[in-house]
Amino acid sequence: LLLLVVPSLGQEIEFEVQLKSGVSSTFVLEVHPDWAPIGAERFLELVDTDGFWKGIRFFRVIEGFMAQFGIHGKPAVAAEWKGKTLKDDTVVESNKRGYVSFATSGENSRTTQMFINLVDNTNLDGMGFSPFAKVVRGMDVVDQIYSGYGEGAPSGKGPDQGKIQSEGNKYLKKQFPKLSYVKAVRRLDGGMDAESADL
Repeated sequence: LLLLVVPSLGQEIEFEVQLKSGVSSTFVLEVHPDWAPIGAERFLELVDTDGFWKGIRFFRVIEGFMAQFGIHGKPAVAAEWKGKTLKDDTVVESNKRGYVSFATSGENSRTTQMFINLVDNTNLDGMGFSPFAKVVRGMDVVDQIYSGYGEGAPSGKGPDQGKIQSEGNKYLKKQFPKLSYVKAVRRLDGGMDAESADL
């Protein structure tokens, strides 16, 4: 069993994000299948799905809480993934600052939506949110993800998740143009950049 976990332990994934007009940067997640094997497998499946992440908005960003993202910008693709729910992982790690968990709408309901904890949210541990990764570089970049719209509709002035699902990025670009979004995602081999490997 240990041999199954070790090869993928610590896989680093780089996100390139457009923070605001003309400003982009990167942060790196370290994936831990030993914390949440089902969630980690789904995340890496999404990483390896060609073009999945491009243009995905951080649609629910609440200062002092978390940054949520993961709904595909094309409604047809979003609908396809919405039907691919996952069984829950046992909560092994805590929802500390920089740790990443899938969002849920109830038991065994995880799909593609996830969030980065902007602060320690240990209260989420008892609610079944199981971290599968953590930010190891660029948390200062994560802190700059646009949070001006706040909580989503109907309880807040931010985007309505139902409309994101049905209308996609067309709705978000028109109504919420300042949202930060993902430009590209890539695996980092061995956690070493080509520049630093070139001796």
